[in-house]
Amino acid sequence: MSSTEEVHEQEHHDEVASSYVPPPPKSIGELVAADQEDESLRKYKETLLGTAIAENIVIEPGNPKKVLVKKLVLVSEGQTEKTLDLSGDLSQLKQTVFTIKEGVQYRIRIEFFVQHEIVTGLKYIQKTYRKGIQVDKMTHMVGSYAPKKDLQSYTTPLEDAPSGLLYRGHYTVSSLFTDDDQNEHLKWEWSFEIKKDWN
Repeated sequence: MSSTEEVHEQEHHDEVASSYVPPPPKSIGELVAADQEDESLRKYKETLLGTAIAENIVIEPGNPKKVLVKKLVLVSEGQTEKTLDLSGDLSQLKQTVFTIKEGVQYRIRIEFFVQHEIVTGLKYIQKTYRKGIQVDKMTHMVGSYAPKKDLQSYTTPLEDAPSGLLYRGHYTVSSLFTDDDQNEHLKWEWSFEIKKDWN
């Protein structure tokens, strides 16, 4: 694809994305009450919502947020998982620098709790910078999740780390966990280095 085609493709994508209007949010009670006469739909909702139908799921009392993002995990085959704790002081995260071997394939897993109400259209947006210049942007549609007492997670598709002398070095990343209603569930910055080897 030529650079002109890529620009037109991106403009079309942005146009489609910006014209989407999410439906108004509904509480779990409203969802359960709707379409009660449809037996198969009622059973489907019970499967989807689980214990959230019978009780208000609260993981952190006093915290009004629906999504509690806990960890970012870097996963690459044959390597120990590298974990970034997102439950503490986010300003310190840039001190922990992940090393990624050039040319490897890796995934990012986000671990989170959902409490109070259903969250719809979760998105993970990641912008990568080198020497202050944005070099990459990824947007992943995570999906919709009902409240659960269990930790839930989303894993990105495989990504290829760049390879070659030009790409080796330090990168900073701005990550955002948001949704269709533009709620900012968590925003954080972290760093990684592309090296010739893992060590």
